[in-house]
Amino acid sequence: MDFFGIGGWEILLILIIALIVMGPGKIPEIARTMGRTVRAIRKASAELTTAVTRELDVAEKAEKSAAALKADVAAKDSSAKAGKAPPSP
Repeated sequence: MDFFGIGGWEILLILIIALIVMGPGKIPEIARTMGRTVRAIRKASAELTTAVTRELDVAEKAEKSAAALKADVAAKDSSAKAGKAPPSP
């Protein structure tokens, strides 16, 4: 078991020290607070990931649209030039 880079024995030692220092009444309250904090961090991380992914998708679509528009303009220019005779000197 590996929790934040800490093995099972280290977690057990931390819990025993917390029980001695805080007392048995405070342990559930501390665990509840830590659980809420971890949940909030995970939620914020998921929201950030979603926002960044969404923005990257929008930027990619805009880039593809710009490239397609540029290709259309280039195709129209080349067909317009091919249809006209060059000016005489």
